[in-house]
Amino acid sequence: MSSSIKTLLHGIHRVASILGRLLNLIEVSVIVGSVSAMAILLIANVIARTFFTSIYFAEELSELLVILVTFAGVSYSVRKAMHIRMGAFLDAMPPKWEKACIILISIVSALVMAIMAWFAWQYLVNAMDRGHTSPALRIPKWTFYIIIPFGFGLAAIQYLRTVIKNIKEDEPWQSAEQQSEYEEEHPGAALL
Repeated sequence: MSSSIKTLLHGIHRVASILGRLLNLIEVSVIVGSVSAMAILLIANVIARTFFTSIYFAEELSELLVILVTFAGVSYSVRKAMHIRMGAFLDAMPPKWEKACIILISIVSALVMAIMAWFAWQYLVNAMDRGHTSPALRIPKWTFYIIIPFGFGLAAIQYLRTVIKNIKEDEPWQSAEQQSEYEEEHPGAALL
């Protein structure tokens, strides 16, 4: 392989690594921020409902935050190999079979996520065309759904990264960033 191709591949890998860290930071920030905001909002609403009057938009904003956490979490869980899988079944296989199964499962999952992203996008466009607004906040209802196609699309990309990682490496990888399901996770490291 020529040095210019190696330099190009190294540059692509470096850009992909920086984008991966940036995306991880965004996902973790959205998840942590949304869960924190939801906790504060719901606690404040309970206090307000007990002593004063309920916060009129609490339920609506909580719905938006749950959607954000769910679909930002889809991509994050695939990246960190935290999604549902048959770990005991794969662990019982020889490494070559395990790797083949991970690749096949990841390809099928990427296709399913891409299809879901497409239909979610169609649903979002339909919601935008209808022009419905939320009852309490009076914001366009489609703003609640904008994360859905992106969450599915990013999950599809994460599954494809898993396929590429398993093709490049000798050992099986659960995801592009997680070799073993038993690796120790360092939650604070996600923001570094």
